[in-house]
Amino acid sequence: MTLAKKRGVTPGAVLSDSWFSSLDNLKHVRNLGWNWVMGLKKNRSVNRKERLDSLNRSEQGLNVHLRGYGWITVFRFVAKNGRTDCNGTTIENPTPEQILDFVKQRWSIEVFHRELKPAVGLECCQARTGRAQGNHIGLAILSWINKAKLQRKLDCSFYQLKWNVIKDAISKKLRLELAMT
Repeated sequence: MTLAKKRGVTPGAVLSDSWFSSLDNLKHVRNLGWNWVMGLKKNRSVNRKERLDSLNRSEQGLNVHLRGYGWITVFRFVAKNGRTDCNGTTIENPTPEQILDFVKQRWSIEVFHRELKPAVGLECCQARTGRAQGNHIGLAILSWINKAKLQRKLDCSFYQLKWNVIKDAISKKLRLELAMT
C-alpha cells in the first residue's frame, strides 16, 4: 500500500475481508490518508467491552468506537445464504448502498483471484527465480483475460470452459476402452 501511495494511487476506499482487517492494517490505511471498507469479525470489541454481534442492527449504519482504533461506521448485511456479515468503514456519512457497492466490488476481486489460481494454472508455478515467477503470473493473467472473453461469448463459467477442453478427450478414451473389451 505504501508503494501505491508513492505512485499516486488514490482509491475511493481500501477493500478487504475480515482476514485482513487487523488493527495494524486499519491504522496503516488511516496513516496513508485513505478510507477503508472492510469486513469485521463479529467478536470485535467496540464501545467499551461490547461485541459487534451484540449490537442492535441499523439499516443506516451504526457509529461505534472500535477498540484501539477510533470511531467507525458499521453495517450488517445478510447474504443470500442467510449469513450475516459486518462491514466497517471510515467513509463519512456512508449510505448502505455505497457500502454494499464496495462489498460487491470486493467480491468480484475475490472471484477473480479464485478463478486465477486453478482455472489458468497460477498455483502450478514451479519457478524459483523472481523473473520466471513474474513471467508465469503475467501469462496466467493473459490467459485469464482470453478465457474471460470466451466465457462471456459462450455464456458459461470458467470451470465449464476447463471441463469442455478435457471432456471430449475423456469421452474418446472411454469409448476406445469399451470398444477393446
